[in-house]
Amino acid sequence: MREKNMLMDRSGMIRPGEGLDIKRLNEYLIKWPEFEEGVSIEQFPSGFSNLTYLIKSGAQEFVLRKPPVGANVKGGHDMKREYDLLTKINPVCPYSPRPVLHCANKEIIGDEFFIMERVRGIILRNAPPKNMPMTSELMHTISSHAVDILCDLHQLDLDKNNLWELGKPTGYAKRQVEGWIDRYNQSKTDQLASMEALSNWLLQHIPESKNVSLLHNDYKYDNLVLSLDNYSDILAVLDWEMATIGDPLMDLGTTLAYWVELLDPPALKTFNLTWVPGNLNRNEVIERYTEKTGIDTTNILFYYVFACFKLGVICQQIYARYKQGLTKDPRFAGLISVVNACAANGQKALNTGKISNY
Repeated sequence: MREKNMLMDRSGMIRPGEGLDIKRLNEYLIKWPEFEEGVSIEQFPSGFSNLTYLIKSGAQEFVLRKPPVGANVKGGHDMKREYDLLTKINPVCPYSPRPVLHCANKEIIGDEFFIMERVRGIILRNAPPKNMPMTSELMHTISSHAVDILCDLHQLDLDKNNLWELGKPTGYAKRQVEGWIDRYNQSKTDQLASMEALSNWLLQHIPESKNVSLLHNDYKYDNLVLSLDNYSDILAVLDWEMATIGDPLMDLGTTLAYWVELLDPPALKTFNLTWVPGNLNRNEVIERYTEKTGIDTTNILFYYVFACFKLGVICQQIYARYKQGLTKDPRFAGLISVVNACAANGQKALNTGKISNY
């Protein structure tokens, strides 16, 4: 049991400037039946977006999520929206955590927040967990299961629990392209010719969407919880902040942009352990996805290039907050090199017509 606990995603001390008022939080939570008096708080150290904390109450464990300090991204870090999404998705999707409560009162801990159940397990971050055998066979199985679950999400019946209410699929691709270009322009700190080139190309090649499904929009290894008893079993999918209804190839493109291969720029290998031997490569991901869903992926180049650009913008927004002094997290100091690497992958795909190095 001790060895298993060592593999589990762990929390620790709270970073400077990201502490919570535990007294006020206790006073608030004791009003809810799930919580006992005297909760304790630790912080999960990973993740680049919302701040995430472990809440212990008696024998129970929960996860609290709140926006990062200084976040002012339009449509981003919306705790009420993510809570509402989970409330609607959880009854029909076995991979989504159960939401517990949402608090809009910013006076409790300085911002709105929501709390959900904690799913205990292993999360593959930017380095292999200690004492976990990352064999080729295991990584092949994990990567295959990850693709299969994405296929399952895209084939959920939208009539169940009226999932249609989660988004507006008409014109989704156009809104996404224009919206992420605007976010990039609002957060620019450096002149990056490759990012400008990608934005210009995307505006001229927006496709007509042929399919509609539930989208997770941030589907990658460090949002998957693996079983402590069987490492290849995926228990939950986390971080539903950007979930919506739209073109499933937009979701697949995002996963492919995060799906780093061995020959990709080194700066991207901090995102995903998909470059470890045994994992499917991006071509194999597309082949498996196409076979499982029957969705036409012949135009996947556009969706991959867009996702490379979008991933670059996400990193740019975080880097801009760091440059403004709104966060002191030292991990963010070098993110401009990641923005460049994302743009380079997108540009390479345009130049070669290929999204994989294989």
